[in-house]
Amino acid sequence: MFALLCSFMYGCFAYDLLRSDFSKLITLFGALFFLSYKLIRIYGWNFWLLAGMGVVFRLIFIAAFPNLSQDFYRFIWDGRLIAQGINPYLFTPAEYMDGLVAGVHISQAAELQAGMGALNAGHYTNYPPFNQFFFGIAGLLAGKSIFGSVVVMRIIIILADIGILYFGKKILELVKLPVYNIFWYFLNPFIIIELTGNLHFEGVMLFFMCWALFELFRRKWFVPGLLYGLSVSVKLIPLLFLPLFFRYFVHKGVFGKGFWKMKKFYWVVLLTIILSFLPFSSEEFLSNFFQTISLWFQDFEFNASIFYIIRWIGFETVGWDPIETAGKVLAGLVFLCVLAIAFLRKNASASHLIVVTLAAITIYLLLSTTVHPWYIATPLLLSVFTKYRFPIVWSAVVMLSYSAYGEAGFSENLWLVATEYCLLFGYMIWEIFFKSGSGGARVRSKIHQPAP
Repeated sequence: MFALLCSFMYGCFAYDLLRSDFSKLITLFGALFFLSYKLIRIYGWNFWLLAGMGVVFRLIFIAAFPNLSQDFYRFIWDGRLIAQGINPYLFTPAEYMDGLVAGVHISQAAELQAGMGALNAGHYTNYPPFNQFFFGIAGLLAGKSIFGSVVVMRIIIILADIGILYFGKKILELVKLPVYNIFWYFLNPFIIIELTGNLHFEGVMLFFMCWALFELFRRKWFVPGLLYGLSVSVKLIPLLFLPLFFRYFVHKGVFGKGFWKMKKFYWVVLLTIILSFLPFSSEEFLSNFFQTISLWFQDFEFNASIFYIIRWIGFETVGWDPIETAGKVLAGLVFLCVLAIAFLRKNASASHLIVVTLAAITIYLLLSTTVHPWYIATPLLLSVFTKYRFPIVWSAVVMLSYSAYGEAGFSENLWLVATEYCLLFGYMIWEIFFKSGSGGARVRSKIHQPAP
């Protein structure tokens, strides 16, 4: 009954929901979140049953157009350029539509530009090369159909999630945690809606990172380095975690085998990233790419926490938004925090390494000026390999940010943003400082066991 109800509501989410209808959105999501929790609680012992449900729920979206994000139009645009052997980093969609680009033809260009919006069309693409490779697959297989491109990319993302299920289960066995923990990711409606439904490629990045961690925990260095480099080349965020591997490699002695494995691992990661960028390399590419990346720290603001407090103080004291300065300072603070975690914390085991990685991404997101809902996929996956559950709470409350997209246009409801972060900080503080025993023990005790 619960699974049928979930299937019906996922169908409503996929085919009968407008982003501007926030009341319907949050009601459907809240019900799905509750029912998914009940399914994990009741059937946590039955891995294949929950895995089958997770796949079926994703397949419900197979023919749906994303309704909470416009980014997929830019994915299709870039993919059609890649399929023609054209460097997508060298000009913007707006420049193409204004006739400033010669010798290039993009099918359905006007429809794609209208779909992605003027803001996206006015900037250079910021998606790394291996992500572009997947866009290019959609461009090759469905170069004249937006619907066909959506289906191709959705299949890729579903396969990546299945890969996360496979390697996530193996990592849980290695760190001796309950295997059903992986369903806090795989069966989470936030993941199904944001990744499969809205075609965000965080799942593909996390698949390569999860696979890399599994191979790393098996005391290998070349394959993990290659996979981790590919993960960075899908989304840049895994770069943040690289300093954290230092103590893990050298815990047996700075001049022991671990030290040399660490050097080789880092070299393979670096070489993989360089080789993936090499086909696009030029002075113009570097300028355009880093210009777009800098927007996340100096121009864009959405669903932030600590930065919004700083912004309010800025308006009250100097009368303007301090994002240009504050964004740089916060980015530097994130870097210093990661270095402190890397060299001051004991990261000698797989469990320790994952915990500090979770800490690093949490600090990064809390100090960011822009936190789109799908960004929470990374801490959510990492949390299933630890005792901490605050990212699960975050994956629920982050959906309040969609209140910004009303019928009258974009306008953030700061009361709901405050509610989101108050709930998150409240649970995080309670879990870290006051919750007795190992995290998740209370939930684990409620998982129904199979009948004798």
